[in-house]
Amino acid sequence: MSLTELSMLELAAKLASGEVTSLEATRACLTRIAQVEGKVKAFLRLDEKGALAAAEASDARRKAGNPASPLDGVPIGLKDIFLTEGTETTCASRILQGFIPPYDATVVRLLKEAGLPILGKLNMDEFAMGSSTEGSAFGPTYNPWDLERTPGGSSGGSAAAVAACEVFGALGTDTGGSIRQPAALTNTVGLKPTYGRVSRYGVIAYASSLDQVGPMTRTVADTAALLQLLARHDPLDSTSAKADAPDYREDLEGGVRGLRLGVPREYFTEGMDPEVEQAVREALKAYERMGATLVDVSLPHTKYALATYYLLATAEASSNLARYDGIRYGQRAKDAKGLKELYGLTRDRGFGAEVKRRIMLGTYALSAGYYDAYYLRAQKVRTLIRQDFAGAFEQVDALLSPTSPVPAFKLGEKVADPLSMYLMDVFTLPCNLAGLPGLSLPCGFTKSNLPIGLQILGKPFDEARLLRIGRAFEREHGFTRRFPAL
Repeated sequence: MSLTELSMLELAAKLASGEVTSLEATRACLTRIAQVEGKVKAFLRLDEKGALAAAEASDARRKAGNPASPLDGVPIGLKDIFLTEGTETTCASRILQGFIPPYDATVVRLLKEAGLPILGKLNMDEFAMGSSTEGSAFGPTYNPWDLERTPGGSSGGSAAAVAACEVFGALGTDTGGSIRQPAALTNTVGLKPTYGRVSRYGVIAYASSLDQVGPMTRTVADTAALLQLLARHDPLDSTSAKADAPDYREDLEGGVRGLRLGVPREYFTEGMDPEVEQAVREALKAYERMGATLVDVSLPHTKYALATYYLLATAEASSNLARYDGIRYGQRAKDAKGLKELYGLTRDRGFGAEVKRRIMLGTYALSAGYYDAYYLRAQKVRTLIRQDFAGAFEQVDALLSPTSPVPAFKLGEKVADPLSMYLMDVFTLPCNLAGLPGLSLPCGFTKSNLPIGLQILGKPFDEARLLRIGRAFEREHGFTRRFPAL
């Protein structure tokens, strides 16, 4: 096994023992990036100088016997949605080209304080709006398992970089499945924490009541270790929960014996790829063999979740993206002859097609005469969806389902059909509407060697149990230790 194929915790153990230095690990990542980045295109920009300087500082701390955290010295990548002081941050949009943030997002600050070298910013769908990373203004990212296919989105660059062993771990954001769906399509592990568990301060907003930051790694244990660094109250984020985080690794090996795991019948629908359904059903049987009890449950308002999500998310996007006007920061149409033309030309040239589509949908839903019929009604249905989950969790400890209804699809296959693209999030977005935690981990491969993901949904702030359930399956099957041939 090469150095870059180690998990975050495996590398951390070697750093602690002195067998490997952070500088060696960071240089190994940069070498790997040079080898495969031309095929994968996961990065929008590298910070080689900054990463190497952070690695040297980490090695000095280790030598002095004073590491900043258990993951001190482990190189990582960031989705290009996190403000990073002194580093261009574009959210994969031309409207933010040249924007250099004057401060770090809270999660970026926490990573730096923990001593993790940041290798650079990773590709994504523009403003996190998409399910394939084809919405990036700077070109798509390619799935390391099949370079003709998408790695998913919007955190596709993060997922691809982890899968291709360019980084040991990465951060993404999940508004309707943007961590879990790309994790499923790339044989990686992705966690969307409970809304409010991780600070959103300094994260460029798409839909503020849905967005959540989470880790993307190659193993469940790595996800637990990375979440440990991030899960804390932040007074700078008004939605940050005042809830103490447990030790996520303490009960990681506790197994599932005695747990009741729900199987929502609405998550096994017509049109699902048969190989995906077969792999997930086999995973359900594996949990039974490990001592869990499977319980059939119903989430009756699931059929309304997709429409509800796209009304609420686009409405919030319309409001959030109003700030990009060509005046305060980012790109400006310099040939505009007046204020109204400045707004129009800047936004027309700066935003891509999908962002424009969602702004228009959201503005319509919020407009006079339609607010009650669309936005307000969607909020009421959101409450019903949340109540469905609450009722299910009175019977079970967690829920199991597919993450994505299909494996990775070919690039260009769904670009001209937005509704088909939106359906890629049909199993992931309900938990965002309810503010619940969700974990995706590998559970198999198709006959053509495309990864398949299993989703585990839990009660609010019950990430520790999700990680324990995921680890039990990972320990028995080891899909996370398979790597693409690039």
